[in-house]
Amino acid sequence: MTSTSFYHWLADLTLLTHALLVAFVIGGELLTLIGWARTWAWTRERIFRFAHLGCILIVMLEAWFGVACPLTTLEDEWRRRAGEAAYSGSFISTWLDRLLFYSAPPWVFTLTYSLFAALVLATFLWYPPRPRHG
Repeated sequence: MTSTSFYHWLADLTLLTHALLVAFVIGGELLTLIGWARTWAWTRERIFRFAHLGCILIVMLEAWFGVACPLTTLEDEWRRRAGEAAYSGSFISTWLDRLLFYSAPPWVFTLTYSLFAALVLATFLWYPPRPRHG
């Protein structure tokens, strides 16, 4: 394996990790809301709920303070080392643009992350995690 292909592999692995994190944040909230309605016990697990809340709060704070996501920065570096183009914007804005042909100013993403964080926090407070019984 050449160093270029190794860095390409690392960039793709970082991209996959980032995509899984996004899926965890979005899917985690959706499953928590469904679990609340269906009384699924696992949706009240402390580790899951605190990890979920922590992830979206980090994303929101990164947006508020204009801090690039470390996963985006890392992937950009791997892509540069592989001789590929890096992202011109954030991970989310780049992929939304690629998937939906939609671009928006950074404040739209900051607002979206903030509103989603508020939803996760509200869910956390109204449907709080519980200790495991057993």
